[in-house]
Amino acid sequence: MAALGVREADIEESFTRSGGKGGQHVNKTSTAVVLLHRPTGLRVRCESERSQALNRFFARRLLLDKIEERQQGLVAAERTRIEKIRRQKRKRSRRARERMLENKAHQSRKKQLRGRVFDD
Repeated sequence: MAALGVREADIEESFTRSGGKGGQHVNKTSTAVVLLHRPTGLRVRCESERSQALNRFFARRLLLDKIEERQQGLVAAERTRIEKIRRQKRKRSRRARERMLENKAHQSRKKQLRGRVFDD
């Protein structure tokens, strides 16, 4: 948690009744854990085990995985944005410049031929 910068005070924890397998024990006790990370707004619910303690542990792991995934996604997006700017600012090679100018001239000739046809 410390490596991701997540504090225990930022996590809101609540317990609800879970459903599914587990019989009467699951129906009577609040074993499902719902965690909310306030700064990011991420919410995780875990009801995979019959034990509340195990569900708390798994819920925290799920929450940290989601936070880490989000942080890495932001880092990757920033990296691609910077790389795109770098590519845009890079000088074109002489051959690429010539090819681009040839294409422009070709397009210009095509557009000039689209002019109006006059009847005499």
